[in-house]
Amino acid sequence: MTGRRDPDPRAGAGIQAPPPPLDPGVMLRQVDALAGDLRGRTGLFDERVRTLLPARWAAVDTVSIVGDGDSYHAACAVRMAFATLAGVDCRPVNALRFVEYDHPGLGGGRPPRDELTLAVSASGRTPLVVRSAERAREGGAHAIAVTGTPDSPVARAADDTLLVALPDTERSPGVRTYQASVLGLLLIAIRLGALRGRLTGQEADALRDELTALAGPVEATAGAARARCPELAGRIADAPVLSVLGSGPSHGTALFAAAKVIETSGVFATGQDLEEWCHVERFARPPGTPVIVVAAPGRAYGHAAEVAARAAALGRRVITVAPEDDPGVTRHGWAALPVTGRVREEFSPLLYHVFAAPLSCHLAQHLGRAPFLADLPRPTPTTPQHRGETP
Repeated sequence: MTGRRDPDPRAGAGIQAPPPPLDPGVMLRQVDALAGDLRGRTGLFDERVRTLLPARWAAVDTVSIVGDGDSYHAACAVRMAFATLAGVDCRPVNALRFVEYDHPGLGGGRPPRDELTLAVSASGRTPLVVRSAERAREGGAHAIAVTGTPDSPVARAADDTLLVALPDTERSPGVRTYQASVLGLLLIAIRLGALRGRLTGQEADALRDELTALAGPVEATAGAARARCPELAGRIADAPVLSVLGSGPSHGTALFAAAKVIETSGVFATGQDLEEWCHVERFARPPGTPVIVVAAPGRAYGHAAEVAARAAALGRRVITVAPEDDPGVTRHGWAALPVTGRVREEFSPLLYHVFAAPLSCHLAQHLGRAPFLADLPRPTPTTPQHRGETP
């Protein structure tokens, strides 16, 4: 989440100075707040979703989820939930592709009457996501902003807004905001499932209770990660690059985890599908590169075990993120980040991303780095630069 910039002390200059470099320890505070956010926000967000999506939304059969960065990763993470729980065609799309190549009505086709576009931006200011909401409405689809910021540009551009705001936020690579986006999207999937007759009212309520109950496993998993990551980060701090692998919902988790490593520690990381890694990145040198395998129980769990074994045979330092009580994947690992508790695959992104913040924090601390390259010399005013923000 991007924070407010403090005024430059130079009198009357009207220039704003960059905020001071972040302490990587902010990531630990972020992960420590996740369980409380689940307990305190699930019911509130669900009330907003039910108000936002009345019975007339039963006709929806296509959902496009548009975002950049963490918001796009969240879209990838919830695609399965929209397919299995709501029975809709769900399309995660990054914002540039949506705006230029994939928005409703493109090419003069008939405007979609049963398509819903979810424009996701925690800050509410990501320019192409704002434009995506506008494009969706221009093409005849209904656009809902999913954002943590009320009265933001994306909220004004959309037809309606699901506010997933959090208390006591601070400037940081997004962790709590990512969970809030995933949670809001999952609640929309449950609501659509109930409206479309895929779920009974009792089944929908049970799923919502499952989401709240994940607070306990999230807390326990965060505690285990905090205990193990300082030593593990030291063991992989020599690596110039690492890969994070996962399929299905865990592909979204892998993309998010790689992003946190990059943003926090500056180590180049890639998020990749399990099978795609086997076809391409497994041939990359050096052979001892760390490979993190995110293995939530579900359809791709067996394949995750096979890929972990193949990576280990190549000499990779395989780090498994897998259930603590199931050795199917961890037996192939060089190190393990255990996940406490069982969770259905559709909801696994809420639990299996937890390791990313502590690992990123301790990598940055071992390397003496600050998030967002803030420890590097600042460019001169004449140097071309791109100032991004966490979406």
